[in-house]
Amino acid sequence: MALPSALPDPIKFVLNWGRRYSLWVFNFGLACCAIEFIASSMGRHDFMRLGVIPFAHGPRQADLMVVSGTVTDKMAPAVKRLYDQMPEPKYVISFGACSNCGGPYWDSYSVTKGVDQIIPVDVYVPGCPPRPEALLHGILRLQEKIAAEKSGFGGVHRPDAAALSAPVVNKPA
Repeated sequence: MALPSALPDPIKFVLNWGRRYSLWVFNFGLACCAIEFIASSMGRHDFMRLGVIPFAHGPRQADLMVVSGTVTDKMAPAVKRLYDQMPEPKYVISFGACSNCGGPYWDSYSVTKGVDQIIPVDVYVPGCPPRPEALLHGILRLQEKIAAEKSGFGGVHRPDAAALSAPVVNKPA
């Protein structure tokens, strides 16, 4: 039996509630949208009141990656590598027209046609430049998505108990 299905619903609710209101953000600011991201963390908008902790020390401590700005083909491998370093469950918000679809530079030879070409995106925030209020709205949509998850672990596949007790290295025959 898989571990998430063994948990009762109140435990799943508590786990989702904790993840919903303690999102550590890893900001991948690539252009002018990063200034709007910073504005949403300041006193006027203050996304910390929504349970979002800005500026994780690195990708290994982050739950949420906010990609804001133009993703070029040269930068795409770095975005993918940092996303892969984040622990599960992890979420992505694409913030601004440039990260959503390439923005005004969509027809350039060196611009990726959206960050969703590289990594899976949970919430898209439109605008050029997007307003800080739009990011707050995107965070609320992401929190609703987290609260609606059924497993309590972010829909992540977890090994069953037999796999956890298996030896790490098999002896040669």
